[in-house]
Parts: sequence; structure tokens; C-alpha cells
Amino acid sequence: MLLLASALAACSQFVGDNRHNVPLPKALVERLAAIGSSPTEPMVIRVFKQSSELEVWKRTSTGDYALLKSYPICKWSGALGPKIQEGDYQSPEGFYDVTPAMMNPKSNYYLSFNVGFPNKFDQAWNRTGSYLMVHGDCLSVGCYAMTDEGIKEIYALARETFRGNGSFQIQLLPFRMTEANFAVNAASPHVPFWRDLKVGSDLFESTRRPPSWDVCEKRYVFNRTMPGGAPLDPLGPCPPGPSPIMAGL
Repeated sequence: MLLLASALAACSQFVGDNRHNVPLPKALVERLAAIGSSPTEPMVIRVFKQSSELEVWKRTSTGDYALLKSYPICKWSGALGPKIQEGDYQSPEGFYDVTPAMMNPKSNYYLSFNVGFPNKFDQAWNRTGSYLMVHGDCLSVGCYAMTDEGIKEIYALARETFRGNGSFQIQLLPFRMTEANFAVNAASPHVPFWRDLKVGSDLFESTRRPPSWDVCEKRYVFNRTMPGGAPLDPLGPCPPGPSPIMAGL
């Protein structure tokens, strides 16, 4: 419990310098130009627990998203599967939206941003947890630790993205959503939940554009809205659409 309290405090203590305003490295700016993008274009972050990878994708001049860079995750905690409750040491899984208010330039883990747990889906399942971050260093108590060098670039990319956009999507996935990986993990009780996430992951991979996500009947749905664009009731019926893949624990 002491370790958890220390870790949470560390995410919010002032570091006393201007590291959150460090410019993007020249090589990264050149890579953005090479894929037909720019620092202020929208972005998507994809995390794959099993292979410990974090990918940054940026929108290009075609409107599609292209992979900008892949970063090794230094440490995540727990096992494959979603976060259920405060103190279970699980790094979360699901679809989340990061806004400027969730950025923490004063983190004692160099820099950090909150992934947005618990989101609408997590709340529908009464899941609890707080201060679930992507941050520097190589220590994780439910977070994704990227090393200081890694978070320096990722944070700067997010900061520049927010100059033209109000949020970016982050997809926290257990593994690359292939049938081979599902076969390896077939005994897991989380397979129905992962199948639900796969719908959104597959949409991104097939269209190269982030799907909109919402929650109804206590499961994720993608690119589906109520008439008039009203938000879905997480416990209510889903609007008409493709046959859903049910989510569960």
C-alpha cells in the first residue's frame, strides 16, 4: 500500500524545469514530413501489452493514418487482461480519449499523461482505479512506463497534436489482435472482452482511421450513434448496426 501511495504521489509532484516544452527532435519532424504529416495533425496511440510496444500514428495528407514511430514499453504491470479494481496492479485495456487536461507536465516520473481510466465502459462494470498513466522511468504500478527518453518524445507529440485538436485516441490492447494470438490465449476468461476490442482494432487496421467508440449494453460499440448523435446509454440497448460481438469479463 505504501508503494502504491508513493507511486501516485510521484505522478503529481513538481519536477521544477521546462522539460514539457522540449521541441520535437529534428529526426522526428523529418519523419513526419516523410509520411505526409505534421506535428499538429491528429494522432492515435496503440499499446500492445504482450509485445511491450507503443505505436504513435499520425494523420497524413490523404486523411489516412500512418505509423510514425514504435516505442518499447519499459514496464507495465499485472497480467494480460483489463484493470478491475483499485490496487490490483493491472495496467488497463480498452479504448480511451486523452485531452489536454490529462497531461501532467509536473510528474516526478519525468512527464506523464492520464489514459482516462475509468472510462464509460469501465464505469458500467463498476471498475475502479486512478492515476493510470503513460509516463517516464521504468516503474509501473498499473501504468505504462516508457523511460524518460521515450516519454519525452511521446509527450511532445501529444502537446503539438493538441495545438490543433481537442483529444487523441489511445487503444490499450492485450496483444496484436490476430487469430494466432487469440489461439495462444484461448483459455483466458477475458477472451469475450478481447473479441469486443478486436472489432475496434480491426476497423482501425482496415480503414487506417480511428473508429469512434461508445458503450451500450455494457460493451464497446464502434462507429455507431443514436439518431441525432446523442451519446449511448452504457446500460441501455444498442442502436441498430452490425451483429455485435458480446463483451464480458
